[in-house]
Amino acid sequence: MSFSKLLIANRGEIAVRIIRACKELGIRTVAVYSEADARAMHVRLADEAYPIGPAPAPESYLKVERFVEAIEKSGAEAVHPGYGFLSESADLARAVEGAGAIWVGPPPEAMEAMGLKAKAKQIARRADVPTVPGYDGSDDSEKGLAEEAERIGYPIIVKASAGGGGRGMRAVARPRDFLEALRGAKREALSAFGNDSVLLEKYVENPRHVEVQVVGDNHGNVVHLYERDCSIQRRHQKVIEEVPSPALDPELREEMCAAAVRLAREAGYRNAGTVEFLLQGEEYYFLEMNTRLQVEHPVTERVTNLDLVQLQLAVAAGEPLPVSQEEIALRGSAIEARIYAEGEGGLPAGGRLLAFAPPGGPGIRNDVGVESGDEVSVHYDPMISKLIVFAANREMAVRRLRRALEDYTILGIPTNLPLLRRIAEHPVFVAGETATDFLEKHRLAEPPVEIPVPEEAILLAAAGELISGRASAEPFAAGPWRHLGSVRLRYRTGEAEHWVEAERLGSNTFRLQLEEGESVVEVLAFRDGEMHAALDGNPVRAGFVLDGLEVRLSLHGVVYELFKPRPPTVDEVGLGGADAGGASLTAPMPGTVVKVLVSVGDEVEEGQPLFMVEAMKMEQTVAAPHAGTVRALPFAEGAVVPGGAVLAELEAT
Repeated sequence: MSFSKLLIANRGEIAVRIIRACKELGIRTVAVYSEADARAMHVRLADEAYPIGPAPAPESYLKVERFVEAIEKSGAEAVHPGYGFLSESADLARAVEGAGAIWVGPPPEAMEAMGLKAKAKQIARRADVPTVPGYDGSDDSEKGLAEEAERIGYPIIVKASAGGGGRGMRAVARPRDFLEALRGAKREALSAFGNDSVLLEKYVENPRHVEVQVVGDNHGNVVHLYERDCSIQRRHQKVIEEVPSPALDPELREEMCAAAVRLAREAGYRNAGTVEFLLQGEEYYFLEMNTRLQVEHPVTERVTNLDLVQLQLAVAAGEPLPVSQEEIALRGSAIEARIYAEGEGGLPAGGRLLAFAPPGGPGIRNDVGVESGDEVSVHYDPMISKLIVFAANREMAVRRLRRALEDYTILGIPTNLPLLRRIAEHPVFVAGETATDFLEKHRLAEPPVEIPVPEEAILLAAAGELISGRASAEPFAAGPWRHLGSVRLRYRTGEAEHWVEAERLGSNTFRLQLEEGESVVEVLAFRDGEMHAALDGNPVRAGFVLDGLEVRLSLHGVVYELFKPRPPTVDEVGLGGADAGGASLTAPMPGTVVKVLVSVGDEVEEGQPLFMVEAMKMEQTVAAPHAGTVRALPFAEGAVVPGGAVLAELEAT
């Protein structure tokens, strides 16, 4: 390598991933962090770390000058941008090179050409790569774009020209919805990419989303590392990715991969990049090119046995690619599941991880950027980790994915693990027949029916309390616990109340009686929120944390909440809350009020949009739950609000 110190212009699990690749190569690493990330894992693992500003990304991770300052302070000889933030910014690439450092990425000119979707489509057409019909001209006015939408024919998609990942994207089915969708896409694009330009495309209904990984060097070599199927998406955000794609036969695979290589050559592309396609049957269309490393790159690494980050570093150092196209083989099957912090309705969430224990075993890889006790910030993308499984064939990989998801323990914040488990069990996914409408078509994103807390979970919750020494028990029968007597524990689940009579049989063994049944639980290991036990001789693994009066237990992939009643001495007068005569609307998540659509005194209808709230780069609409009159608006546009904050007082009419 021609450099020995690398600055990582990013955060979270991708920064951790790059740090670990550099350690294997003997390259020292420099982390940067906002105020929210001062104690983050990537900061702890790097050789050096420098602050770059306040928590909001526009004041830290999106400021080019902060990275230039960090380069100068650290003496870093190269910069890796990761993905997200400024990873596809030609301005950052030029600033890095202007500071005398090596940019680990494509040339700024190629980034500009491929980063703007309109220019990218022109290059694709020159490379004889089919593109989706649409409009990518210079008229960015509302009137001009509305006319183009009519010409293309509904349904259409409005897309941010300067970015990807589903940011600044809106599907529009009817002309009357076009202007609001256009304005929303522009606001989100400006916030995410600093550029509100958009293009229009014909909406290709229910396609597969297939992308091809390419890498080029400075010596004229461009290779592909085969495809990835990213069809399972939610709000245009990928959820699960796999390689190889179940939809491609060898001939179509060769044709699409060759098209991706032609496109990269036409663009003068170097380093790692991804060419994305929409696939309908045997027909495919160029979608966009991501001029950076992708979130889902680990599945490609597993089936090709190549380290993409190390390839990036070698290319950036001026070395030729160490492999030819003929030497790159596709072996086995790999699937990646993105683990997001998200609450009800799939809204981004944040908070402290009380327990975090990814699964392990053969064929399982975890790319993580957090540990138990870390804080998941509401200021950034809600993805907290990636689970990657690998097996000799897809059938085995799916089974391994199911098992790994069942073993995954996250307590303290809500996640999308229940959704991922529903996907992994669904027969359409098992058959490999998913398309981009998979979640909506099969209604998998809807909240599942609430599962009753099983007896096994209640028994393990009691054992966890007792072994941790934090049990709030009511003595009875034979006397104090310290004399090996018995105690009684009480829990509430929904409307039900459960009493567990517990007797200690040894230092880590308990006889527990619940309702009519009796069981013996031996706690074999208890550490960092994980409990390994034997329940009536049968091994069982569970996540356990006691958070105030709430016990949270993860068992067989399901999180259960058990509540301990308050001691009877607590005065509960006034805990019922405010007078219920009026109605309040609350922020669905911590974020920023980007648009207030009503005024005090307005009469509103049920379902009428009242606010636009943005958090973690996502924009959500808060609508009136019923007809009424707006009596108060505590927050103005631009205000930062916590989750649950009252945004409006609405008096029913």
